[in-house]
Amino acid sequence: MRKIGWVIGAVAVVAVGAYGYAFVMTGSDNRPRPQPGECARIEGRPESPTYRAVSCADDLANVKVAKVVDAQAECPRGGAQYTRFTGATTLCLIPNFVEGACYGRDEKAGLRKVDCTNAQAVKVVKVAHGTPTTCEPNRTVAYPEPSVTFCLAKNTP
Repeated sequence: MRKIGWVIGAVAVVAVGAYGYAFVMTGSDNRPRPQPGECARIEGRPESPTYRAVSCADDLANVKVAKVVDAQAECPRGGAQYTRFTGATTLCLIPNFVEGACYGRDEKAGLRKVDCTNAQAVKVVKVAHGTPTTCEPNRTVAYPEPSVTFCLAKNTP
């Protein structure tokens, strides 16, 4: 269970680093704002992170926009804690986990997709959209909006 805990912690590290993204969201240019379902790569030190929109299929995509709310609004409650980016709007982010893929620690991004031969990795056993799912005996990480459950297990290469 300890390995699974660091994956959850790595997502939180990404959240701390995400603060700098607010500058991108409040800039005066006419760039489109991120939309739910879009993915990004966040990496760097918490005081100077970089945000790069990427395809959700890209192995570098470590977060997905779950919901966009007003700057003062809260992300949905009732499940795992969302990573928040706050600027002109607030992005509620979830991990961009892929069923069957493995994830490991990354010094720059907190979390990255790795080869499943890595004994230190955590494997995403199941990704269930819609009705909440239980993942016994695996670790359950669930979000209410969009309704998605990730079942995580220690990797056994």
